Amino acid sequence: MADVARNPKQIGNLIRRARKHRKWSQTQLGERAGLRQETISLIEAGNAATRVDTILAVLAALDLEFRIGPRSKGQAAAIEDMF
Repeated sequence: MADVARNPKQIGNLIRRARKHRKWSQTQLGERAGLRQETISLIEAGNAATRVDTILAVLAALDLEFRIGPRSKGQAAAIEDMF
């Protein structure tokens, strides 16, 4: 099942979960993505000003991909409960 993210905070949470699943520190993820640890921290905190190309670099380092699809018909609260 694919994870759903509808805002920067949810994206950050998914990235944090994937990083921790691999037992990587923020520094290790940053090195793999060509970014500073501080940038990884901002992304995981849900910084809305993060550039799309930066998110894509982090996803590539985690061997993940970005997909776009129609919104599910579930309640917004149900999506929030996933995180």
